[in-house]
Amino acid sequence: MSLKCRIALITGCSGGIGAATALALVRQGCSIAIHYNSAKEKAQALVQTLQAAFPGVIAIIFQADLSDYENVRRLHSQVVDQMGHPDILFNNAGGTLKTIGRMGNIQDISIEDFENTWKLNTGSSYLLTQLCIPHMVEQQYGRIVFNSRQYTIQGTGGVIGPHYASSKSALHGLLHWIASRHAKDGITCNAVAPALIVETTMMSNPTDEMRNMIPVGRLGVPNEIASIVELLVTNAYMTNKIIVADGGWTPSAF
Repeated sequence: MSLKCRIALITGCSGGIGAATALALVRQGCSIAIHYNSAKEKAQALVQTLQAAFPGVIAIIFQADLSDYENVRRLHSQVVDQMGHPDILFNNAGGTLKTIGRMGNIQDISIEDFENTWKLNTGSSYLLTQLCIPHMVEQQYGRIVFNSRQYTIQGTGGVIGPHYASSKSALHGLLHWIASRHAKDGITCNAVAPALIVETTMMSNPTDEMRNMIPVGRLGVPNEIASIVELLVTNAYMTNKIIVADGGWTPSAF
């Protein structure tokens, strides 16, 4: 399915998975709304890279701290004003806020830590999706993808902590409802669930122990996740799915 002239909003797009996905979707003909929080220089460099590789492509950067819901609303409004309504939404942004590890003490995660993590990882994705859906319904076309995590399927709870793992798990319930509710509106809703991916904030200093957990013997790279997002937004028949990409770590049907 051609994505020519479609507008894609990618949160957390200044590097890693977001930037790789921007490149993949530009190849398909998309215009890209590049969201960033603090990495303005990286976002600007991505625009230059996209425009150099694909002359004439429309790529515009938008700053927003998504831990504040008013900023989420402002981001959506600015994208609509400057580019038009997003046809494709990749909820990629997120944060760990605090790490206690797999064997940490739950007492070290305050209820404030918990709520702030959920607000950034779950609440902002919910609100941005809520803002984008009406136009998608009106035009009978929309693609929504969430970036969750592999261990929300595997059942280990991950390497960050209960606040982060639960905030990512919640995205699955959200996508299942949206996919079921809006399937007949021409909207697909899915998630990609990567394991450990290099060139991301979480994996800035990967250890040998992390690598040894992966059957293929290495961490993933951003373009391997971007290719899955590309599949999900170009396939009108694939919806209500969570696609795990973890180097063979988690046996599953998808």
